[in-house]
Amino acid sequence: MAVRAVRGAVQLERDEAAHMDERVRELLTAVLERNALTADDLISVWFTATPDLHSDFPAAAARGLGIVDVPLICAQELDITGALPRVVRVLAHIESDRPKSAIAHVYLGAAAALRKDIAQ
Repeated sequence: MAVRAVRGAVQLERDEAAHMDERVRELLTAVLERNALTADDLISVWFTATPDLHSDFPAAAARGLGIVDVPLICAQELDITGALPRVVRVLAHIESDRPKSAIAHVYLGAAAALRKDIAQ
């Protein structure tokens, strides 16, 4: 079994804890489903949030999905002028037999503009 990385992102409409929970759960669920993964396939997950998000930790949504035995970490994204606001990004390290070219990276809604080359 190989170690692979899956990327993804979602833009929030507003900075509210319940909304962040909903959108991050949607993102993580899509990452798992599109790559035929379960929580047991996760090695670790990094979350970043743009500096304008303060309402909650994105990792809290993962814990709410039952991802409890996986190391999670949150960090602040760089504050770049003109960057898309209210974005949560994810980088999940996984165990998978899929080749790198078959990994489905997930960019939901307006966040698809971040990586048009790989957004699903």
